[in-house]
Amino acid sequence: MELRERHVGDVVVLDIGGQLRLGDDSARLKDKINSVLHQGWRHVLLNLGDVTYMDSGGLGQLVTSFMTVKRAHGSLRLFNLGQRSKDLLAMTKLLVVFDTFDTEREGVASFAGSAA
Repeated sequence: MELRERHVGDVVVLDIGGQLRLGDDSARLKDKINSVLHQGWRHVLLNLGDVTYMDSGGLGQLVTSFMTVKRAHGSLRLFNLGQRSKDLLAMTKLLVVFDTFDTEREGVASFAGSAA
């Protein structure tokens, strides 16, 4: 899994590429989420456009990351989901949990006026 951090205003964008799987991949995402929260970031936007495969462990880590950010009084949102990621989130009924956006611009704009 590739993981790159960028900042757009008060939003941290995490670009995820490759496979998001149980094990080292999900542990890296967990560590990155904890790191950005420790740095004071509360608006987290995950770019899933380059995710080629996600197993149940990777999906579980997305849910865990969502809850971790929420407990820190922040908000985690997703954008640029590929068809496989959309299908997986729909099949597991998680599309209703996550705020998802087609583009980075829409995702970043969604945080405007948000207290979190």
